[in-house]
Amino acid sequence: MSQPLGPARVRRHLRSMTIGSEDELEQLRAAGSLVARTLAAMGAALEPGITTRELDQLGRAMLEREGARSAPEVTYDFPGATCISVGPDCAHGIPGDTVIKAGDLVNIDVSAEIDGFFGDTGASFAVPPTAPKIERLCRDGRRAMWTGIRSVKPGGKLNEIGRSIEGFARKNGYSLVRNLASHGVGRSLHDEPGDIPTWYEPGDPRRITEGLVFTIEPFLSLGADWVEELDDGWTLRPPGHQPTVQYEHTLVATSRGPVILTLA
Repeated sequence: MSQPLGPARVRRHLRSMTIGSEDELEQLRAAGSLVARTLAAMGAALEPGITTRELDQLGRAMLEREGARSAPEVTYDFPGATCISVGPDCAHGIPGDTVIKAGDLVNIDVSAEIDGFFGDTGASFAVPPTAPKIERLCRDGRRAMWTGIRSVKPGGKLNEIGRSIEGFARKNGYSLVRNLASHGVGRSLHDEPGDIPTWYEPGDPRRITEGLVFTIEPFLSLGADWVEELDDGWTLRPPGHQPTVQYEHTLVATSRGPVILTLA
């Protein structure tokens, strides 16, 4: 679940999470694997005619079957187990009676807590038939995320992640939403080091410590650099309705390279 820059309801829950033992790593892997499998199952079920509430019920059942709780629900009283956003909405969409149609661009974000550890992942899905520009946007959204992941090195600066992603976006003619950020995660849904921009912030002096747990989740767009909150108090949408995608992994920074926790 992405971190909006500013809202107090998000910021008050910040804690810190740095891996201190193999047991902690395995517990984080368990949480990450569960949310990844849940996301994959929801994506596979996505087809014209299904409602976002039905998709959410599928996700809830998978989480509860393994003893997990929806992270946005228990942390922020979000009205759903998962966030499902149908374009032009791109984040924090509330599951409900919206019926998925052919050609829709749908973002699904799954985060959960199990045994005190949190996992967080998300992806955007284009429901066929899909316009070529949307297919490219989805492909490049994944590439943008992996560009950021490959830049993670203990001792390196956190802003190198944003520098890499912004360089990719500019080179390929995209914009980045700049009021949604990656974030620390682990013992809570939104941990220290707090906001991690997916664009370059040259004045950010923070360093990546060994064992730091965090997400990388750029919002790549065909022109939007900002999203606005709708009247429901949750759903986020670019003011110009520009197509926007998000892809997200939770990872641990290690001396051997980033360890991805949210692989199905």
